[in-house]
Amino acid sequence: MCGIAGFYQNKYDFLSPGYGGRTHQNKWYEKLIRMKKSLVHRGPDDDQVLLFHGAGFAHTRLSIRDISGGAQPMTCSCQGVTATIVYNGEIYNTDELRERLSRYPLHWHTTGDTEVILNGFLAMGERFFELLNGIFAFAIYIEKTGTLILARDPLGVKPLFYQIEDDTLVFASEPKAIFAFGIQPKADGECWNEIFSLGPARTLGKGGFAGMKEVMPGQCITLTPCSAVPYFDCEARNFWSLQAKPHTDSYAETVEKVSWLVRDSIERQMVSDIPICSFLSGGLDSSLVAAVCQNSLKKKGRILNTFSFDFEDNSKNFKANSFQSSLDRPFAKEMADYIGSRHTFLECNNQSQADYLYKAVDARDFPCMADVESSMLYFCELVSETNRVALTGECADEIFGGYPWFHRESMWEKNTFPWSYDMEARKALLTDDFASSLQMEAYSQNAYLDTIQSTPRLNSDNPQESRRREIAWLNIRWFMMTLLNRMDRTSMYSGLEARVPFADHRILDYVYSIPWEMKCRNGQTKSLLVEAGKPFLPDSVLYRKKSPYPKTYDPAYEKLLAERLLEMVGKTNSPLTGIIDKKKLARFLRTPSDYGKPWYGQLMAGPQMLAYFLQVGYWIEKYSISL
Repeated sequence: MCGIAGFYQNKYDFLSPGYGGRTHQNKWYEKLIRMKKSLVHRGPDDDQVLLFHGAGFAHTRLSIRDISGGAQPMTCSCQGVTATIVYNGEIYNTDELRERLSRYPLHWHTTGDTEVILNGFLAMGERFFELLNGIFAFAIYIEKTGTLILARDPLGVKPLFYQIEDDTLVFASEPKAIFAFGIQPKADGECWNEIFSLGPARTLGKGGFAGMKEVMPGQCITLTPCSAVPYFDCEARNFWSLQAKPHTDSYAETVEKVSWLVRDSIERQMVSDIPICSFLSGGLDSSLVAAVCQNSLKKKGRILNTFSFDFEDNSKNFKANSFQSSLDRPFAKEMADYIGSRHTFLECNNQSQADYLYKAVDARDFPCMADVESSMLYFCELVSETNRVALTGECADEIFGGYPWFHRESMWEKNTFPWSYDMEARKALLTDDFASSLQMEAYSQNAYLDTIQSTPRLNSDNPQESRRREIAWLNIRWFMMTLLNRMDRTSMYSGLEARVPFADHRILDYVYSIPWEMKCRNGQTKSLLVEAGKPFLPDSVLYRKKSPYPKTYDPAYEKLLAERLLEMVGKTNSPLTGIIDKKKLARFLRTPSDYGKPWYGQLMAGPQMLAYFLQVGYWIEKYSISL
């Protein structure tokens, strides 16, 4: 994994001695160096910059494969065409692609996937992107034609932001590198709505700041020179998109294919020149990933490192509710013993969890999932001390239908986002004027309807199956992306590569079209995944009721957050002036928080709302945002 950044324009020549000489060149090199330094956490092993006549590339490298030969930016040539790439990600079918490209007159100098992408593009053009199985974001520049291409993997696992300022397009793995170029962070009404009407979710394609965008999942953007401002044309196309297809396989055939796809994806994603590890909560998803990994490693005489996460004294403070019915630790221990992994229990205390709220904003460049994110950031930092590649169980619930809103008609019948349907909860602490100015209900509803209208469906779907597809599509485009963004930023901030085997577009492509009666056979949640796990898992884990990512239930944590938020809003020139109503906050703090009624997802209830506002205040100060 890596960090990538760069810029592109066609107004003047960065390298021409007649245009400002060496001083001019140094100015652009300095921009690249600043951008590179801002992303060093994503790739602490190596870093390089390269300036062209019409573009500049910066790269920071986390060495996972082809340790000695994978330096970037990388340049290759084929039949008189030369191109250069900066790339972040992993391609899991590298060997097959390399074999497929053997009939082309290509030159090979490394064993890594970066060269496969670039040579594949030189040989086959953009249609080669359709063959990639993996997680990726990359930029390719062809200096002879002045063409820049940006591309992102089908499910959007790897981030890629960009912003056009005057006559220059600036791109990067994270917004912070775009700001390091010299663009000033700004917020407008849309940004505030993203934070308060939708957050911590974010509309796909929007970068969170005024003027910033992101390459969409499965999209490539081609920029070519033209004579009109900004002196380049910008054409976007999807090289992959999800389609609803008639499902003709029997249940037995479906189980067999799902089982194969899941195992194949996990085993492919074990590829690494350094040892891998796995997160292990004791739930179905992470347990299946860990079990397949350990089964494979055992054949080679190796043992998998596994890690589970919890909070100090959670066994004392835990309160079971409809969303979280059991603690993870007993199940994680049972699973680790069952597969024979080398397991480590990691814990986070109240102080660290609260302190890392701000660090999580540093990592994400935006208010995020409060302590659900700050704790993951803390845990990833600990894991990175011993391992640099981790496999996780993210995305299984979104693809296989694991969340409550897939099953409770009272939730999925609501004509809005089922994980965030109570707008009054979102307004609970806002000043009336600020909330009114945002028109929050309208913004949220428009985002919801735009997604519903784009749902892939079949003409033969009955109303109930059609609604099931809509719920699945909402999860894929929104909830899953929120968790993928969390996983990328929290892991890469400590130089840890997190891989998500369930986020394989082959799995999504097949499972999306499977009828609900097969996905939830005989009322069994994620029945297809349960079937896939039978050869690997004990019944106690196979049939365990879903329990989401853990959080603390210690009332002392909520008290700590309340103290910090009161201190923030009480400051002269508080960043939350005009946003938080002090009287509403005082009333809120006098009322016991209800852990059973989250305002977002399954985990973000009263304490997380306080934490979220702390993140918003910190974000405003850090980026000098004006209301």
